[in-house]
Amino acid sequence: MSLLTVYRLATIAATPFASAALNWRANHGKEDPARLAERMGESNRPRPRGRLVWLHGASVGESLSLLPLIERFIQRGLDVLVTSGTVSSARVLSARLPAGAFHQYAPIDAPKFVERFLDHWRPDIAVFAESELWPNIVAAVRARGAPLVLANARISRKSAERWRAVPGAAKSVFGAVDLCLAQDSDNAARFLALGARCVRIAGNLKFDVPPPPADSAMLAEFNGAIGARPAWAAISTHPGEEDLVLDAHVDMAAQTPSLLTIIAPRRRERGAEIVEAARARGLTAALRSQEAEPRRDVDVYVVDSVGELGLVFRSVGVVLMGKSLLPGGGQNPIEPAKLGCAILHGPYVENFTEVYGELAAAKAAARVTDAASLARAAHYLLSEPARMRKMGRAAAETVERLGGASRGIMTAVEPYLAQMAVAQQ
Repeated sequence: MSLLTVYRLATIAATPFASAALNWRANHGKEDPARLAERMGESNRPRPRGRLVWLHGASVGESLSLLPLIERFIQRGLDVLVTSGTVSSARVLSARLPAGAFHQYAPIDAPKFVERFLDHWRPDIAVFAESELWPNIVAAVRARGAPLVLANARISRKSAERWRAVPGAAKSVFGAVDLCLAQDSDNAARFLALGARCVRIAGNLKFDVPPPPADSAMLAEFNGAIGARPAWAAISTHPGEEDLVLDAHVDMAAQTPSLLTIIAPRRRERGAEIVEAARARGLTAALRSQEAEPRRDVDVYVVDSVGELGLVFRSVGVVLMGKSLLPGGGQNPIEPAKLGCAILHGPYVENFTEVYGELAAAKAAARVTDAASLARAAHYLLSEPARMRKMGRAAAETVERLGGASRGIMTAVEPYLAQMAVAQQ
C-alpha cells in the first residue's frame, strides 16, 4: 500500500472528528467560528457564472503575493476565488482584494470536504502559491481535468529533503502539477528533483505586490503620537528575538532617552508576553490592540494588530526583519523596502537569500548578529538620517528593479486561458 493511499485512508477516517477539531481551534482563536463550514467545503456564496480562477495561498505572505496575479486575471474578465487557511490571512485579504475577487477558507484536505468544495466552485484553473500542495486536493483537481499551476514556487531545502525521503509520494504530488513557475534556479532544481514535469523560472511575485496600505487619517494620528522622537521597528519577530531587541533598546536609550522601539511579532497573540518582557527591564510598554498610542511616555510599542504594518513602515526609517537573529530562515523584507526603509537583519536569512543579497549589494541592508551589533547599527542610522534615507532609497529602487514576475507568469499561463475561452464558446 502506497504512502499516499495510507494518507488518504487516514484523512477519511479522521473526517467524522473534523467538526470537533474545528470547534476546538475556533475556541483557541485559530479558526473563524462563523465560517467553519467553509473548512468542510461548504459555502453560502453562489459560484459566479463565468470562468473561474482558483488561487490559493497558505497564509498572509503567500496570499498577498498573489495580489498582482489577481489584478491581472480580473483585467482578463475572469472571476477569482482566493482561498487561504488562516484567520489572519482572511482579515488581511478582506481589506485588500479588488472587486471581482472574493475569499473563502480552503477546505481541510479530506476527500469528502475537497470534493464538496470542487463540486460547488468548479474552478477552470487552479493556481497555488509557493509549495502549498495537499495530496487529496492535488488528486481531486487532477481528476477533474483542471490545469494545476504552482506560481511563485519555492520550497526550502529542509522541506525538499523531507519529500525526497518519500520519492514515490513526491513524484505523485509534484508530478501532477501541470506547470511549476519557480522563483529562481535553486528552487527550480529542487522541484525538478521532486518530480515536477514542466518547470520554468519566472521570478518572485512578491516584488510586484503593492506596498501595504495605510489609512491617511490613522497615519497622521500615529505620526502625531510619535512626534519628533527617533523611532525604529522590529517586524515579524519570533520567540527569543524580542529579548535581543529589548536589550538593544536599553543600550540605545542610554544615548537617546526619547527612543521609541516598535515591535510587531509574527504571532500577534504574543503581544502581552512582549509587554511583560519590556516591563521586566524597567521599560514602559503599550499594546496597539488596547487602543494605546505610541506617545512620549511609551518606550516600547507592540503592534499586535492585523493589517497595520503599512502604518509602521511609513512612520519609521529603520526596520529589523525578524526570524533572522535566531535560526529560522528570515522574513521577507520586500514590503518595508518598497516604502523606503533601511533594512537590518540577522545572519539567518536562507529562505530569502536572493533578495537579501540584492539589498546588500545595493547597500540597502545591513547584517547584525546580536543585541550589541543591532544597537550599534540602529543607533548609527537614527543618528545619521541622510545615511538612513540613502539606504531606504536604495532599498526601494532595488525591489522595483526586480519586479515583473506577474507579467511572466501570465504569459506562461496564457495557453490555459485560451483553452478556457475556447471551451466556453
